[in-house]
Amino acid sequence: MNWKQKLLTPTYEKSTSLIRLMVGVVFLSEGIQKFLFPAIRGAGRFAKIGLPEPEFLGYFVGGIEVFCGLLILLGLLTRLAAIPTLIIMLVAISTTKTQVLADEGFWAMMHASRTDWAMLLGSIFLIIKGSGKWAVDHLLFPKKQY
Repeated sequence: MNWKQKLLTPTYEKSTSLIRLMVGVVFLSEGIQKFLFPAIRGAGRFAKIGLPEPEFLGYFVGGIEVFCGLLILLGLLTRLAAIPTLIIMLVAISTTKTQVLADEGFWAMMHASRTDWAMLLGSIFLIIKGSGKWAVDHLLFPKKQY
């Protein structure tokens, strides 16, 4: 199986659906909040931490989170959808939690980043394992193709 087939082929573990549900719901919710509350969740937060073009970035990241969160929830192109969520979490940890580490120490940083780590590792898990048993991917990419 080549890398393209591997990227699109769904898996059949039932338990993977639980991780997909967690990751999808959190990203969908966080993305929607960037549109509903831009001053505290979107552009305002990005401006506060010093990211360039916070207005654009707030809506861009929010859109990616909504879109990828929905794909992950549906189990549609799960591995591909989890790649942007992984990148978002790497940026989130590096831009916000390193300052907490410097100012308040290791344990404060670990406390503040618990959801970030869960979403980072959940995204990695989905990239590795795929969509799981109950996913739209099974309709698009039936097992007999490969």
